[in-house]
Amino acid sequence: KKSNDAGLYYCKGLFHRYKGEPQLALQSFNNSRRDGVFGEESINNMVEIYLNPDNEPLWANSENDSIKLPSQSSLKAVGELITELKEKGFNPRIVVYETYSMMITREKRAIESAIQKLQELLNTRKDYVPAIVALATAKLLNKKAPDARNQLKIIAKKVYQPEYAEEYERAWLMLADIYVSTSKYDLGEELCAKSLKYNKSCGKAEEYFGLIKEKEQSYQDAADHYEKAWKLASEKSASIGFRLSFNYLKAKRYIECIEVCKAVLKEFPEYPKIEKEILTKARHSLRA
Repeated sequence: KKSNDAGLYYCKGLFHRYKGEPQLALQSFNNSRRDGVFGEESINNMVEIYLNPDNEPLWANSENDSIKLPSQSSLKAVGELITELKEKGFNPRIVVYETYSMMITREKRAIESAIQKLQELLNTRKDYVPAIVALATAKLLNKKAPDARNQLKIIAKKVYQPEYAEEYERAWLMLADIYVSTSKYDLGEELCAKSLKYNKSCGKAEEYFGLIKEKEQSYQDAADHYEKAWKLASEKSASIGFRLSFNYLKAKRYIECIEVCKAVLKEFPEYPKIEKEILTKARHSLRA
């Protein structure tokens, strides 16, 4: 009975996590984290949520000075949970979590220490996918995109392993991001398509598809992809809502544009950028 309860809490945690409700997910995982069957995976999920509650790619914001860093209380919680994992015995994933907690501070010295730690791990486990992806992330944060690309190409050539599904997806999307930033759109689209092949609800892949179409000035196609990404984010992402409304505006779909702007402002009233740059223009265009 106790393990059944823990299993239910674990499933609820996954549901809330992928629905974009990190606090509810943490509460559920906390109720299953001491269980003999579901405990370790519950702790893994808690660590990942504390490190990245908004589920935004760490690498995509490496140039953004206004990025929201994790709070000291979150980093403290990560440290305590990693200690719990260590008590269960050695697992290379623990080293990967430690390096993410270092690099997420964005401090150059911490990132370099994380790189060294990951390289040491890969010296003994050269095919360990989570470490390869973490090393690529650290290289990107350290402004070494060519090095990161080389690491990611290793993953791209590997046979897909379901137990590392999230790491494969992260690697494909990171590599797609690099290709899009260098205008290699066809290569970026291939990787997004691969992500969607294994995960039909990969909103980030739809977002990159939208970005590619937007850069190609195919605003109607871009809007279609951003619309899927918006729905997959439960219509709770300010950045996706902004891009969707922008492409609706460019595609002259003014009513849908206004509706999305209102939805974003209702969820994020402190996001006036969308009102100034898009909503006002859509209203003027509709009246014209």
